[in-house]
Amino acid sequence: MEKDLLINLSGMNPEEYSYLQQVMTGMDERQAQNFVMFYSGKRKSPQDILLFTIVGFLGIAGIQRFVVGQMGMGILYILTMGLCFIGTIVDVINHKSIATDYNQKAAYESLQMVKMMAA
Repeated sequence: MEKDLLINLSGMNPEEYSYLQQVMTGMDERQAQNFVMFYSGKRKSPQDILLFTIVGFLGIAGIQRFVVGQMGMGILYILTMGLCFIGTIVDVINHKSIATDYNQKAAYESLQMVKMMAA
């Protein structure tokens, strides 16, 4: 059941799949469907983060930070041209971990929403 729901999420790596299976443990089918619906709406793929980071080299640094909810870092990147491009280069290298961190927070928030609906 969970496996079928998660298969529709594109670009998922084994680490994310395993994490989501742990989060979904103990959910009935309706709760799992709601969780996947909430999570898929919040989830960011590493490819999207990489694309937004590369846009930073064209003069609009920090978009990737705004996308993952790090407003302060986004503003800092804009004001400093991606920390003089060094921060942007680091984000190109670390785009997968930026997406993973954000997606784990999104999974937790989605889990909390499912729990609130069940109460």
